[in-house]
Amino acid sequence: MITGVAESPYARHPGSNVTTRTVLVDAARRALADAGLAPADIDGLGVASFSLAPDHAIDLAVSLGLRVRWLMDSANGGASAIEMLQHARSAVEAEDAKHVLLVAGDRLNPDAFVRLVDEYNSATRDYLSPLPTGGPNVLFAMLTQRHMKRHQIGREEYGKLVVTQRSWAQANPGAVYREPMTLDEYLRAPIVADPLSIFDCVPVVTGANAIVVSGEATGSAVRVRALKALHNHDGQDGDGLDTGLGEIAPELWHESGIGPGDVDVVSVYDDYPAMALVQLEDLGFADDGDIRRLIEQRLATRELPVNTSGGQLSAGQAGAAGGMHGLVEVVGQLRGTAGSRQIRGARVGVVSGYGMVAYRYGACANAAVLEKIV
Repeated sequence: MITGVAESPYARHPGSNVTTRTVLVDAARRALADAGLAPADIDGLGVASFSLAPDHAIDLAVSLGLRVRWLMDSANGGASAIEMLQHARSAVEAEDAKHVLLVAGDRLNPDAFVRLVDEYNSATRDYLSPLPTGGPNVLFAMLTQRHMKRHQIGREEYGKLVVTQRSWAQANPGAVYREPMTLDEYLRAPIVADPLSIFDCVPVVTGANAIVVSGEATGSAVRVRALKALHNHDGQDGDGLDTGLGEIAPELWHESGIGPGDVDVVSVYDDYPAMALVQLEDLGFADDGDIRRLIEQRLATRELPVNTSGGQLSAGQAGAAGGMHGLVEVVGQLRGTAGSRQIRGARVGVVSGYGMVAYRYGACANAAVLEKIV
């Protein structure tokens, strides 16, 4: 179960004294305090970061003064948080550890970000960077074009999702962008890669998130009711308009004993609006395939609370912390600590992870159903 969560404040322009290590350590200490635990209580550590190198999880353990029996480095981007949760859950169930600290985050200065984008993997380095494509925006612009054609929707539909998430962000003091946004402002925004505008592309920020996974409840704990993963589900031979979540969703709901209609709050990995919608459809929140109806009748009206922190599109994407941001938000909602954006009576939440562009789109996908312990 999850016994502690925290976020090291996100910043668009961090001070010169802020490093990847400092934000990871800050998030870790905040999560320990939230769980009511001391460093001596922690015997497991998992870390996800693009910019901690050349250091690894063991180096962060030294910085935090941790003696651990279970150690993990994750390198799967937006899927890292739930991947680490999957393994940490198994560790505490097997009694390999009692309390596992999981932390994810980055500080990517402009030069480091360019290197990350250009050398993300060998496919990017060898085939995309020489063009140059300028990063994943071009790939997901093409995917968005395919999504628009499949569902016969336009930029206005994506704009309604983005504007709704910005309205959620207004109630999140930790969101980097909280200014109100209208649909007209969205539609008039500069195009980055047609049809993506600046508001469709996650803003890069500095920050970190952390959670504590324990074998026994301490304080206000949240139970992992079900967790499933499927990576490289199509060998990159598909069109990117499903994430693998569609294949694991029946198992996820069967194991949890509930269905999409029983969920009170949702977080999906929103690197781009189309991908948020793809994951919602894969998970069964648009089982009739009518994406326009999902947007207009459920998302824009807040009938279905999705990405209540503002998501990465408004709160920011702190590198590898992006996949953990929604996990921390949903746990907060289930614990009743989300402030003025709190969903009344929230008891069950679902969180998805997605990422790691292999050639044309993300190859990793996972999801967890979380439940408030009454």
